[in-house]
Amino acid sequence: MSTEAKNGPALMAAAAAETARAVTGAAKTAPLDTKTPCPDWDLRTLLNHTILWTSYSAERRAHGESVAEDLMSKDFTAEPGYAEAYRAQIDRAVQAWSDPQAWAGDRSIMGGAMPAADIAAMLIMEMVLHGWDVAKAAGQDYHCSGELAQAVLQTVQAQGDMFRRYQGFAAIVPVPDDAPAFDRALGLAGRNPSWPNIGTP
Repeated sequence: MSTEAKNGPALMAAAAAETARAVTGAAKTAPLDTKTPCPDWDLRTLLNHTILWTSYSAERRAHGESVAEDLMSKDFTAEPGYAEAYRAQIDRAVQAWSDPQAWAGDRSIMGGAMPAADIAAMLIMEMVLHGWDVAKAAGQDYHCSGELAQAVLQTVQAQGDMFRRYQGFAAIVPVPDDAPAFDRALGLAGRNPSWPNIGTP
């Protein structure tokens, strides 16, 4: 079994749990038109993106499938109890990726083949980055262990050029070389770790 398959499910479970906590907190305290660290996205848009890609799509990706087309334009936040529904769905995604076979071989994505382990690493990165986005927008802290932060940093370093090319990341925000791994990952992913301080992107 690869290192990714051994450690990845636990990292994904940790990322999912913290992001679900952030979404639950935001649902209780933050208006849906709240500004977020994602330029041009209010909290409603951010939550819908996060819910779709880190839970519904994540579960399907474990089986080598794409998310159902009818979910692409769904407003999840319009449904009562959407945070609880998200928690249940992201748990299903984590369960799907707990099978070592989900991490094996290649999967079709964006018209090409990619190692399943790389797809899983990007899903973990999405959970963490968008969990942080949601938490910051709602005035919460986001908790990320050193091991998880290092894993996210490695993924951002490996995939950052591709995400910037497809406008998934904003321009790199410089952070000190000796900054914590999570801050460096945020900066490389186009996020200012000090957001929402006045004058920051």
